[in-house]
Amino acid sequence: MKLGSVIKTQGSPQRPHLYHSGTKPIARSSLARLNEKQPCELYESLFAKLYQRCKSHAPKHQFSFKNPLYSLDASLIDLSLKLFPWSHYALGKGAVKLQLGLDHSGHIPAFATITDSKMNDNQYTKTLRLPKGSIVVFDRGYCDYGWHKSLTLQGVFYVTRQRSNAKYKVIRRHQVDKSTGVTSDQVIRFTSDRSSKKTLPNVRRIGFYDKNTKKQYYFITNHFDLDAQTIAEVYKQRWQVELFFKWIKQNLKIKAFVGTSRNAVLTQIWIALCVNLMLAYIKFTSKIGLSLQQILRLFQLNLFMRRDLMALLKGDPPGDPEDHLQGCLAL
Repeated sequence: MKLGSVIKTQGSPQRPHLYHSGTKPIARSSLARLNEKQPCELYESLFAKLYQRCKSHAPKHQFSFKNPLYSLDASLIDLSLKLFPWSHYALGKGAVKLQLGLDHSGHIPAFATITDSKMNDNQYTKTLRLPKGSIVVFDRGYCDYGWHKSLTLQGVFYVTRQRSNAKYKVIRRHQVDKSTGVTSDQVIRFTSDRSSKKTLPNVRRIGFYDKNTKKQYYFITNHFDLDAQTIAEVYKQRWQVELFFKWIKQNLKIKAFVGTSRNAVLTQIWIALCVNLMLAYIKFTSKIGLSLQQILRLFQLNLFMRRDLMALLKGDPPGDPEDHLQGCLAL
């Protein structure tokens, strides 16, 4: 499927190479039929295996602590309700929701699921299992105190924003260095009726003033050992998952879909995630300074040319033209 998308994207630059290899551009209808029939679970399983292989080569995250760090977020992928009537969202629009956890070691997708657009984000978190000792960062859309308690019991740390209407009591205050932007560091207990029924454990509340945005932020976390400024920096890195959504939508063609069934749409999204991991694997193992976008463009422009992969990535000139001039003519 992705091969056909690349061919169509590049158009005329690839046609001479297709001619010499004795092939033709793949018809859109052929790709659509394949995406309709091939179960999307195949690519979902491939995604999980690719992540396991990729993460062993990924560079570590920028923080000094050794805990695995993930950012959790969701993004709507818009669909035309006329072409995808099963995807009704609201106000005559269609969409599916991509829920994703980004591993900050290498900034690669670690876990994902694709749900109906109306599904509440907290329904997905109930099925989520994270490694013990890891830190997960998420925004107020995942504010579920019961889930927060569950993470604590699992030995998983979290960092999130505090709800503006939260009711709490300050148990203990710590001194802070306000020159770092930290305005408060407290241990609190939530006091609402619902919180009392759930017997929530005490949490840490950190106030932080961002000089760039001129805004005051309040974070809550169950991690009591990290420096307060580090907690603020950890939450700031959550924007990497937003950048990931932007990158994958712009570069891996998940706005125009081949096939209109639910299986076809999910197949194309899972393939896009797999392609991202394959590009990251090449980047990590080759230790080159190219961005994923640059690597992707190189592959698109040289898709049907016989080139050494490392030479291509390093920008070395092609070898002897006689090796591939008319060697693959289809007679």
